[in-house]
Amino acid sequence: MIRAAPAFAGLAGMAAATLHYAGALKTSPLLARAPLDITLLALAALLPLLALMLAGGGWRLGRGIALPALAAAGLWLWWVVAGAWAPNGQAAIEKLAPLVLMGPLMLLAGLLVGADPTARRLLVAAVIGIGLLVAAALAWGLATDSVQLGGRGPEDLQRVRVQYQLAGLAMASGAILAVLRCVEARGTRARLFWLALSLPLMGGVFLPGGRAALLVLGAGVALVPAFRLWVARRPAAALGWLALVGLAGAAALAVVALDPERAERLRTLDRLMGDPGSAPEARLQLWSAAWRLAEPFGLGPGGFPQAAGFGVNPGMYPHNHALEAVAEGGFPGLLLWLGAFGGGLALLLAGAWRLEAGRAARILALVLPMAITVMVSTDLTNRMAWFALGLALSVAVERLDV
Repeated sequence: MIRAAPAFAGLAGMAAATLHYAGALKTSPLLARAPLDITLLALAALLPLLALMLAGGGWRLGRGIALPALAAAGLWLWWVVAGAWAPNGQAAIEKLAPLVLMGPLMLLAGLLVGADPTARRLLVAAVIGIGLLVAAALAWGLATDSVQLGGRGPEDLQRVRVQYQLAGLAMASGAILAVLRCVEARGTRARLFWLALSLPLMGGVFLPGGRAALLVLGAGVALVPAFRLWVARRPAAALGWLALVGLAGAAALAVVALDPERAERLRTLDRLMGDPGSAPEARLQLWSAAWRLAEPFGLGPGGFPQAAGFGVNPGMYPHNHALEAVAEGGFPGLLLWLGAFGGGLALLLAGAWRLEAGRAARILALVLPMAITVMVSTDLTNRMAWFALGLALSVAVERLDV
């Protein structure tokens, strides 16, 4: 065996981060108008780097990875089989193509990048950098009126349309990792540096309007550092961190309550407080329809929108991975989804105690945003979900020097 240079692993980590958050990077006016698609560029860079990492050898798989990996493979296979009874052939093809082609690739990328120390370190650094870039681009765009927040009014061809869910998710992920570094840092100067770095990322989450990103930010900032301290066998410090975050959150809500106009200037709070009923009601309707239309063997890939009365609109998916699995894949689909994603999360939480605390906390920081997102948004074709699953499974993989 030959040992792949650490440079290849580091480049793979940065390429994976770029591919993972390509949708958020396109919110930058400069990248949005680039002649080449950043998604394709990142994918073209990542593929040979993954091949070089595999060729380098030194991979050791733990037994715990078998069940979720087999469940994921079974889920891809079952969705292909279920395409035989899908009500709309074209919709089934559009659903299967990204699921079956990108799903395995992104899972492999998460598995290798999460297990290799150099790749993981560069992945974390790139995620923080991407979050800062998105925050700066969004703030500049709003100040110069050159961006248009997604979901607000008709399309404006003169301005860059921001997909606020993806932008908020990128900034929230970067903020969680920066706060984790702040907790880990030794010395006042280092802690102040990481705290100062996390503040614009956390503030940026309040700008675009993504309520799921706000939930991700709150949960991640509270849970990930506490998890890091708990795994390091410092339970008192973990509980103290949770109490500190709770008090800080309550103080922030009090400030907003004293000045309601502040919420109107922050799109996320404006959507959260100004129109609190519409999104939850829409989600509940989709979730209820998905469960009501569930059949033993499912509706077939892409079959939910048509069965629920939305025609062939691919955007009207259930917005919940588990309910989408049972609606379109039936009970076999749900069991396979639980085995893959539920098994991956269980493996991460159970395997964390055998890992170095920093590695376990970084994997959780990268996985948690998507773990929350798949339960309130997105669908099975989202490559970010499969990359996160690969990262979760990477806790059972070791990269050895050979």
